[in-house]
Amino acid sequence: MVKALVLNASYEALSVVSSRRALALVLCEKAEIVHDTGSYFHSEREAFPEPSVVRLLYFVKVPFPRRVALTKRAIFARDSYRCQYCGAPAENVDHVVPRSRGGPHSWDNVVASCKPCNARKMDRYLHETNFVLKRKPSQPRAKAWIWLLGNPRDEWLPYIGESSLSA
Repeated sequence: MVKALVLNASYEALSVVSSRRALALVLCEKAEIVHDTGSYFHSEREAFPEPSVVRLLYFVKVPFPRRVALTKRAIFARDSYRCQYCGAPAENVDHVVPRSRGGPHSWDNVVASCKPCNARKMDRYLHETNFVLKRKPSQPRAKAWIWLLGNPRDEWLPYIGESSLSA
C-alpha cells in the first residue's frame, strides 16, 4: 500500500496515511495535492492522480509534540539495526545499565545489540566488560515517527527536514 504524507496548512508534517485516504481528503475538498506519485486511481469515467503529499486547506492545532514510543522497532531504527557494541546486525535490545542494577527502561539507557554481545555483557556495567558503545543512546528527534514507518519518499524530505532518528 502506498503512503501519503499529510501536511498542515502551514506545511508542517502531521501524519502519514494511505494514498487512498489522501485522495478522499482531496475529493472532499479538505486538502490539496502537493506532490503525486505519477500513478492514477481510476473510476468508470475519470482518473485521479495518486497523492504522495497533501496539504490540508485549514490549520489543525497540534496541542503537544509527538514522542516516539520506546519500542524494539524504534530502538532498532534509531540504531540503524546495528549492534552498538560491535556493529553486527542487531537482534536484541540491551540496557546499558542493567535493570537488575537499577537502570531505567528509557531512551538513554537502551541500545540495539546482537545476541553474542548481549549474552557476553549479561547483567554487568560497561566498565566491568571490555565493551564500548559506538554511539551514546538518546531520545529520537521530534519527527522520528515518520522515519519509523520505513524509508520516506524523496518528495517528503523537504517537509520532514531530517535524515535520521538520532539527536
